[in-house]
Amino acid sequence: MKLIALFACALLVATPAAARPLFAPWIDGTASSEPEMQVQSLDADTFVIRQSVKTNFEAPFLYLLFGKDRALLLDTGAGGLKVRPTVDKVIADWCAAHRRASIPLVVAHSHGHGDHHMGDAEFQVRPDTVVVGLKPEDVAAFFGIADWPNQVATFDLGGRALEIIPTPSHHPSHIMVFDPRTRALLSGDSLYPGRLYVPADQIGAFRLELPYADLMELQAALHAMGDTAHREVHPDFIVFPTPPRSAPKPAV
Repeated sequence: MKLIALFACALLVATPAAARPLFAPWIDGTASSEPEMQVQSLDADTFVIRQSVKTNFEAPFLYLLFGKDRALLLDTGAGGLKVRPTVDKVIADWCAAHRRASIPLVVAHSHGHGDHHMGDAEFQVRPDTVVVGLKPEDVAAFFGIADWPNQVATFDLGGRALEIIPTPSHHPSHIMVFDPRTRALLSGDSLYPGRLYVPADQIGAFRLELPYADLMELQAALHAMGDTAHREVHPDFIVFPTPPRSAPKPAV
């Protein structure tokens, strides 16, 4: 088994090394006819939505997962466009395929940085929809995490129990979402080909039973560095230590 990281997409999936690509090429801002949002499916109940870089330079990915009882939208984009029409169409198509009139929607976030929640206002007034807050206490309360950030919680969509993993580092409210059905780890901004802000021990301990080579490689690299972290290039990521930020000076 091999861990595949999609560039700029915080989605990690354990899949055979010889398997076909998970998705067709993603929009990248090079075509004049590029849509504002692109939707691709991992399976019939799992959708990945990308925002065009032409609408915002972050070009983030959103994730929409369906169970029997509810759907989960993880992140709402970076702004510069309307997100809800695309999400509503995916939901409507899914409901039509399952001969349902509607399904409750939970809107959550990988973390509270602006490029992950700028579309929240569109969903605040959406019927049968809950929008989870952005603070650690909001996230902990909604998912039932009594011991933040040491407890892994289960969030059941109805026959599809997701594991909610607190990973504060990149942001105080950061979480990862692991889906046992697809073996996908939605890692937000904690693990991807780029600058990482990640509590490696916590993530590694959670998934030690799986051959997630990149997680194990990151954990081993950080342990080997000890207290003298340094820049280190790996095939799929770079360890790039930065000095701690100084506390703001009190106003005089």
